Amino acid sequence: MIIQSEKTPWWKLLFQIRGTVLPLIWKRLLATVILACVVTLLHIYLGWFSLTLSTLPFTLVGLALSIFLGFRNNASYERFWEGRKLWGQLTNSSRSLTRQMRRYIRVQQADEQPSLLALQQRVVKLQIAFAHALRMHLHVQDIEFLRPWVAPSLYDKLKQVPNLPLALTDALSDEIAAAWRHGWLDTLHVTMLEQRLHELSEIQGGCERIRSTPIPFGYISLMHQLVALYCLTLPFAIVEHTFAPVIILVVAYAFLGLDAIGGAIQNPFAEKDNDIPLRAICRNIEISLLQEMGENSLPQPLEPINGVLV
Repeated sequence: MIIQSEKTPWWKLLFQIRGTVLPLIWKRLLATVILACVVTLLHIYLGWFSLTLSTLPFTLVGLALSIFLGFRNNASYERFWEGRKLWGQLTNSSRSLTRQMRRYIRVQQADEQPSLLALQQRVVKLQIAFAHALRMHLHVQDIEFLRPWVAPSLYDKLKQVPNLPLALTDALSDEIAAAWRHGWLDTLHVTMLEQRLHELSEIQGGCERIRSTPIPFGYISLMHQLVALYCLTLPFAIVEHTFAPVIILVVAYAFLGLDAIGGAIQNPFAEKDNDIPLRAICRNIEISLLQEMGENSLPQPLEPINGVLV
């Protein structure tokens, strides 16, 4: 995610390239402007295209196209915002589960206290592992991220499973069941903790739904076709204007940019410049849970690199 300081002068934003749609559309934009230049020069020096197209159809189509692009971009942003809310909920649910594990599990005998502390630490580490596993499940799976947070035996088992977050919720459920069998939890608290695990599963399902259900192809294809057709035929409507290529540049940048930005944010988990900073959220979860467990050596929050937080 692009991070901009509140003190950044507005004029610097005018010339910023990284994170904008320009790298995505510059080839299409250049081709459109070249076409406009060729059409304008042929008209000026050879008298071609004397019968220009009427601008009225372009006005009507441009207005409708703007509305359709706005609807499409709203749909893309809703996917982005839903993904961000799900990861915010993951942070909250992880904190709640850690707090409840610390408050509601009690040992009957003092000599059981070390075993209880070890179980609580395993649960915290499994929650951190779940966050990293969900991040990898949505993008690129690299199980090495889980090595510090799970036992070696579980790590070897996870190498063989296709759905890492699901396996980790099973491991969390096993830890809660073990606490109940030891008599450290009553049935009411078991139900409460299982509800937290259910929330983790719902978060995973919501993220998987966003990733596996793109905006319908027919709608995207129609937008691409209409934008391309509009930008490529517009030079013939305003060819009599000397500055037609400049006008085409501005109009094409607006329409091609709106078309591209919707596609750029429709998958918020791709870890690109404008996507949700999943690694930073996972690091924040690490810090919160370890702090809840009383750890003194906490990792540092991730900082933006060249203005980008990943």
